[in-house]
Amino acid sequence: MKKQAKEQAIDNKELILALEELEKEKGIKKEYLLESIETALVTAYKRNFDSLENVKVVMDEKTGATHVFSLRDVKKKVENPETEITVKEAQKINPDLAEGDVLETEIVPRNFGRIAAQTAKQVIIQKIREAEREIIYTNYNDRKGEIVSGLIQKADRNIVIMDLGKLEGVMPTKEQIPTEHYRVNDKIKGYVLDVEKGAKGDPQVIVSRSHPDFVRKLLEFEIPEIYEGVIEIKSISRDAGDRSKVAVYSPDPNIDPVGSCVGQKGVRIQNVINELNGEKIDVIEWNEDPSIYIASALLPAQILAVDIKEEEKFAQVIVPDNQLSLAIGKSGQNVRLAARLTNWKIDIKSETQFREMLMKANQESEETTAEVEENQEEVEE
Repeated sequence: MKKQAKEQAIDNKELILALEELEKEKGIKKEYLLESIETALVTAYKRNFDSLENVKVVMDEKTGATHVFSLRDVKKKVENPETEITVKEAQKINPDLAEGDVLETEIVPRNFGRIAAQTAKQVIIQKIREAEREIIYTNYNDRKGEIVSGLIQKADRNIVIMDLGKLEGVMPTKEQIPTEHYRVNDKIKGYVLDVEKGAKGDPQVIVSRSHPDFVRKLLEFEIPEIYEGVIEIKSISRDAGDRSKVAVYSPDPNIDPVGSCVGQKGVRIQNVINELNGEKIDVIEWNEDPSIYIASALLPAQILAVDIKEEEKFAQVIVPDNQLSLAIGKSGQNVRLAARLTNWKIDIKSETQFREMLMKANQESEETTAEVEENQEEVEE
């Protein structure tokens, strides 16, 4: 018995040393681990000893010795002897107790030392895993809005799973580029859209290749002037996998923001296009004058005139007849992206259509005027 007690004391001391080491290495507070172990030991006691009584377990933070206390409410009338005790009986043990107090009585359960050791080990393993998951979560949560790269582990119509090292990156269908085909073991880049905790607490990185900010980050990486803030990206509109429009601006009149982004012989923008597997990128210069800005946003089409209505944020754009299809774009893509980029409603008319519209408006105006004059003559008669 003495030998067993001695071995238990050694185990307890080793436990405390282990907790102190964990605090140094993993940053998990010893007090937090002790509280977690004590809570788990209460459950273990009730389960192993089939007990309905209220108990608390205290673990000595210096020696690791475990003490179990029975807790009973002091009452005038007892309804449940396992959890309650009369004032008279309680005062036999402690004269200072009164109704409403709690009597704590230390109990010594048989073989509880072995149960405590097993429980402590399980709790420590669990808390280490939780702490490691929390560290990974915090690290990646701080990386929201950054670009990560990893190998594809799984790819199907619904989801792409990337190996990011210590955790997985998940790319749902809506965050994929529709024209891309993902294959297992391919290395790809993605934009960290969010970091979530799964059902078991495991951190999960939501990755996107279709988000407009993925283009923004790629441009920052390829173009030092953007990264340094010399050139500012004002807006991006995107049909992922097909075409993007990027509005750039520099307060420095000596810097050509579009030329700097495109690069000599288009090499800078080509690197971004290659990463996006051929997605076209139109770089246009932002302007505070909405007429100029909208005209630039509709490039490569030539624009004759832009008539704006500030209150409605509506722009009527006139283009040469042979530029109408180009201005609108395939399936309306060019005008749709321009509208998103500028945040203006845009209506495009060819020169002929505009003339016809004016002629019709003039004709209707003349007819209305004639009708009014005729009515006036009838009134006078």
